[in-house]
Amino acid sequence: MPTTTLSLDDRWQLFREDTPRHCYDVKIPVDVHHVLLQAGDLPDPFYRDNEARVQWVHQQRWVLERSFDLSKADLARDITLQLEYLDTHATITLNDEPVATLSNLFRRFYLNISPQARVGENRLRITLHDAAQLGAERAAQLPFPVPYSESNNQIPHMNTVRKTQCDAGWDWGICLMSTGLYTAPLIQVHSDRLLDTVRVTQHHQPGEARLAVTVDTIGAAQTEQRIHLGLPGAEPVELTLVPGQTQGVAELIVTNPSLWWPNGYGDQPLYRLAVELDGQLWQRDIGLRDLYWDLSADEAGNRMVVVVNGVEIFAKGANWIPADAFPARHTPERYQHLLEASAAAHFNMIRVWGGGLYEHDAFYATCERLGLLVWQDLMFACSLYPSTPAFLDDVTPEVDWQIRRLQSHGCIAIWCGDNEVIGAINWYETSRNNREKYLVNYDRLNRVLDDTVQHGDPSRVFWPSSPCNGELDFGDAWHDDNKGDIHYWDVWHSGKSFSAYYDIKPRFCSEFGYQSFPSKGVIESFTEPGDRNVTSPVMEVHQKNPAGNAKIVEMFTRYFRFPMGFDQFLYLSQVQQAIAMKTAIEYWRTLRPHCMGTLYWQLNDNWPVASWSSLEYGGGWKQMHYHARRFYQPVQWFWIGEGATQQLVAVNDLPVPARLSGQWQIIGLDGKVVQTTPINQRLEAGESLCLAEVTAEDPTETFAVARGDYELEQITSAIAIPVIKGECDATTYFAVWKHLDLPQAMLAIETGKDAEGLWVTLRTDVPAHYVTLDSPGTGRWSDNSFTLLPGETKTLRWQGQPLGRDELAVYHLAASYRETMGTMVRLK
Repeated sequence: MPTTTLSLDDRWQLFREDTPRHCYDVKIPVDVHHVLLQAGDLPDPFYRDNEARVQWVHQQRWVLERSFDLSKADLARDITLQLEYLDTHATITLNDEPVATLSNLFRRFYLNISPQARVGENRLRITLHDAAQLGAERAAQLPFPVPYSESNNQIPHMNTVRKTQCDAGWDWGICLMSTGLYTAPLIQVHSDRLLDTVRVTQHHQPGEARLAVTVDTIGAAQTEQRIHLGLPGAEPVELTLVPGQTQGVAELIVTNPSLWWPNGYGDQPLYRLAVELDGQLWQRDIGLRDLYWDLSADEAGNRMVVVVNGVEIFAKGANWIPADAFPARHTPERYQHLLEASAAAHFNMIRVWGGGLYEHDAFYATCERLGLLVWQDLMFACSLYPSTPAFLDDVTPEVDWQIRRLQSHGCIAIWCGDNEVIGAINWYETSRNNREKYLVNYDRLNRVLDDTVQHGDPSRVFWPSSPCNGELDFGDAWHDDNKGDIHYWDVWHSGKSFSAYYDIKPRFCSEFGYQSFPSKGVIESFTEPGDRNVTSPVMEVHQKNPAGNAKIVEMFTRYFRFPMGFDQFLYLSQVQQAIAMKTAIEYWRTLRPHCMGTLYWQLNDNWPVASWSSLEYGGGWKQMHYHARRFYQPVQWFWIGEGATQQLVAVNDLPVPARLSGQWQIIGLDGKVVQTTPINQRLEAGESLCLAEVTAEDPTETFAVARGDYELEQITSAIAIPVIKGECDATTYFAVWKHLDLPQAMLAIETGKDAEGLWVTLRTDVPAHYVTLDSPGTGRWSDNSFTLLPGETKTLRWQGQPLGRDELAVYHLAASYRETMGTMVRLK
């Protein structure tokens, strides 16, 4: 008989163990905080300072219950309960008989419930315990102290619990300590094997892709069974598992495959791989591509560049944190919204950061569709971790399953052991003073991770840690310009000026960032009018970096005239953040092929907060994200340097030449053109080229712009680059902004609606700098945070949900220290 599967996705009841009569009818995903919030029994943790008022939730025991029926025929076969995304410490009973005690959010569990099952109604109970208490108990049992990230976690010893580490708070995150069940359990009635995971190893040669498909099963294997595999463009294959065999490998051959490319380099055709065993169906859309990392030695040290289909890819993107502090909101729609915004800004890589969670399948499927390579951390971050047998015995099946679960996605580019755990050895006095001991402790865990990853997926690189210089290199890789990836934080954490980015020549920078505040609309969502001062108690609850506000203000004083009022403070913080990231990324892009990757910190927020994100909570674009769409454009030119003399440098990331045309100008602050020089230049594939060295005679009286176009010269059928033309646009200043006597621009603003939606047209009498439209709706403008020159007409279109207000605000730099608010415009 075929396997039958019952999905337990609804008809659950949730209640506190000590108040069982007060029940909530729920369906999966069940996120206890979210259930209470929706029922009106919990204040919104995101609002004002309510974070402190919800900590009681995780300290209680919560019970999930539901019933299901089994027949006499069912009991004659094996009955398995499959559980995953169970958060985190739970006891399972069936018909009041114990089944298991579990404590790892990141594992899939197959529980034999045949001994407890009965004919008719069966009652399944999942009791959720306090993960904080579990952490304390485990820490007390360790043979020696293992320091945890006290600067991030508000709850101690979370490094002993296999749970999303930032659930206990981070320097951008709320402490919510979620608990619940986020994927529907399955009851599987079967007589033989259960289909577990499917892995695909791709071997490419001209005109052909050979896929070695490994099918992993679990459970009894007493009989011979056939597995059917199918893929468009390949002959169907049947695989036979003989008694005792739980794993099989088959080959599918695709002739003349349509190759998958990272975003910006070509299309993302997908092939649906289907695997069927005894009525169980696994299917996934995968991209066919050839991928490896070039880590070879060169004159500087060692390269670090990902190569896809024979093309070296300059990795452009950001670090991903969990999409929301409420796990119930980790929906396919949320993934789609955030990742589409990434692709729209020319990202081709996302780093899934190790303090979060292994994301749901929908996340990776969306990356596959959008052409976003994934740097996948394993879930260890910023703390030290035990290497006891019990901890390793828990982590090994976690990593084994996660690798096998995700491995077939073509977008996965690299497996990374952790985030900053090597570096963390030097952060804590206990480990710093016993470095050898804690290095051995680290190595024991890291070798288990390495072995487990290589067993599950030998086709990809295992990178021990981020940052690091490579295998068995336990040195400080934070500022090594010769090899490996670096995290460069001296501008934010150490307070260096933006010019410090010019002193760094990374091979691959996988973390660096600068904070800003979210937009006024986001802040209004969690504050009352009296809270709207950046040092008010409520605003400081929503600034998790202890020195964050001071750093933002101090950097203001170096570069800008101080803003007038709260609204302008928010605006200028986003200008400053964008400039910081522009300075670093534009310079590092010009260093190619020495530098071949920048992943800034961070893409998104999981609640409304001051942070390093370019997409604020809800998905709105900060100014930085609009700049990212410009500085990550595959062909672009940049002004590099500071002071009176700077260089205009063009970069081409694509494997085909580009023709540049346009002009650069030195312009007076009043808008009068001082100098115009044409640009007409061929840029080779993968080239970085200085177009001009420009010196301003009056640094405090002028600025410079370079505007024009690029067009790709050679497009072959092998590389179907989606965009062959684009605009190049860059602005620079020869002195810091506070030294510029910017005239107050008078903006002429028109608004209207047509068949395409809302539009706003802008004109100005004198140059206006960092012109930004701020609106409270969910969506984005076609452009923002730009330089507007006299004689230009700039029309912007709103892309998103209809605006819920009749007004929007328009900001620009000169007004930030002259007016308390942006110019308010009533929409037509």
